[in-house]
Amino acid sequence: MKILVLNSGSSSLKFQLFELPDLTVIASGLIERIGGEYSSVRLTFCDSAGAEQVIKKNMVVPEHRPAIAIMSELLLESGAMANVQELAGIGHRVVHGGEFFHEPTLIDRAVMEAIEELVPLAPLHNPANLIGIRVAMEHAPTVPQVAVFDTAFHQSIPEHGYLYALPYTLYEQHKVRRYGFHGTSHDYVAKQAAEHLGMVLGELNIISLHLGNGASAAAIQGGQCIDTSMGLTPLEGLIMGTRSGDLDPAILFYLARETGMTIDELDDMLNKKSGLKGICGENDMRTITELAEQGNHQARLALTMFCYRLKKYIGAYIAALGGVDCIVFTGGIGENSAIVRQLSCQGLERLGIGLDVENNAFRQEGILEVQGADSPVKILVVPTDEELEIATQTLQVIQNL
Repeated sequence: MKILVLNSGSSSLKFQLFELPDLTVIASGLIERIGGEYSSVRLTFCDSAGAEQVIKKNMVVPEHRPAIAIMSELLLESGAMANVQELAGIGHRVVHGGEFFHEPTLIDRAVMEAIEELVPLAPLHNPANLIGIRVAMEHAPTVPQVAVFDTAFHQSIPEHGYLYALPYTLYEQHKVRRYGFHGTSHDYVAKQAAEHLGMVLGELNIISLHLGNGASAAAIQGGQCIDTSMGLTPLEGLIMGTRSGDLDPAILFYLARETGMTIDELDDMLNKKSGLKGICGENDMRTITELAEQGNHQARLALTMFCYRLKKYIGAYIAALGGVDCIVFTGGIGENSAIVRQLSCQGLERLGIGLDVENNAFRQEGILEVQGADSPVKILVVPTDEELEIATQTLQVIQNL
């Protein structure tokens, strides 16, 4: 039996197929630029001899319904799956679960209606997630399907941590509060860190830094999230690839008055034209690092600002936790950028955080420790695996049916 994990983005479909009982990956695929002039399709799988094979195609994929049909055809063509009856369950990443969902949930009509009700909080993501769920249920109506929510892990944040200092009626009537995102990743790497250190997760204070084009920090106490940097939406917090992160909200009023920018234009600017891209014109940290090394002032500024914001959050979360045992770097930037890790930890020695520059420059498969020999705080690079965590949580739900 197998478990299929679907991650439906606004213009992409990522999927992985796992073999039970060990949740071994047997196929993984990505369909990008759905709705564009041409879409790229890729499937990686192992053939009957155990050799890795790749199928690549460019084709027109107008929306998610044909994308899922293409995914099914690829899985059958590759031999990774014979038919949908092989599936013990399908796990879906759903970005926003609001206050409705605190854990992975078996999908039924009521669950789908609740996800749809939350569309105003995640207009780019929840609709795509819903399409993926609906089409998957049409293709495999007898297979249990499970929703795993990005926001669920952060539902343990206490009231004083998730509320904004706004009129309380806005929370009561419109549920304006901090929700947080990347929860599946923060949950996964915290558990991996505890296992690597041979310690009980319930006894650790962890600061998890998920750094990619989207970036967030989480303060994790005894396995429970007590604070996170993203808020009502994924715009708040750290500087990101194209998102501004924290800023004075009065800037928006000022720009509206002075430039005549509309709400939609301000929204577009903050989400798509700010962050690293806004500072230096690039949002890929690899390119920014190369330009900074070549002496490009704006690239160097973007890198410095990104790491300075990270450092501030590390300090704030040490205070919130009352001390930290372990800092975890994960995500595309967190796992691969030695300079980001170095600059983010630089100058924090008095807080017990000492990074070893040579260890930090080393690359290896799996978890890497980069703290110095005298550092009381462990600094780990932990590869995230959100799809594996979704598969694990999906399996737990269907085993309890």
